Amino acid sequence: MTTVLYAQPYDISASGFYFRDADEYAVKAAKARNDFGQPVEEFEIQFIDGEDIDAALARAVDLSQANALRFFEIVEEWDEWQKRQVILAVGECGYDFDLHADTPDNLDVDIYEMNSLRELAEHFVDEGLFGEIPEHLAGYLDYDAIARDLGMDYVETEVAGTRLIYRCG
Repeated sequence: MTTVLYAQPYDISASGFYFRDADEYAVKAAKARNDFGQPVEEFEIQFIDGEDIDAALARAVDLSQANALRFFEIVEEWDEWQKRQVILAVGECGYDFDLHADTPDNLDVDIYEMNSLRELAEHFVDEGLFGEIPEHLAGYLDYDAIARDLGMDYVETEVAGTRLIYRCG
């Protein structure tokens, strides 16, 4: 799906324009004039159309004129995992993130694609995080209690229609 952004001039006597890539932005921004024939220099950049995950990423990184061109690059370069890392780290955990200098790989956020904390508790038990559980005792585990304990560190959320559980590092 093509990502479409809109450049809304801060100058109320000028008209904005839609653009789909950096080249189209450069051409249209250079031609932008207000009602008095003066060039328009500052725009508010708005996400108009594209993938849901990219819309969430635009909100998280505070899409602006300063990072819009880099935004087009990362929409193509990054996979969904990297986009989720940034969305949760910036939008939920309060991390600072510079699209020009930072990478999602350096963010300390644990993300699990699961529907509930109970499901995460079951996953952790299956993975052996609580040690080896003898089979004759496994039926006595209180997964709801484990889920409540996990709720002290982990949070359930939804990003672009996908249920996630995360923990800020």
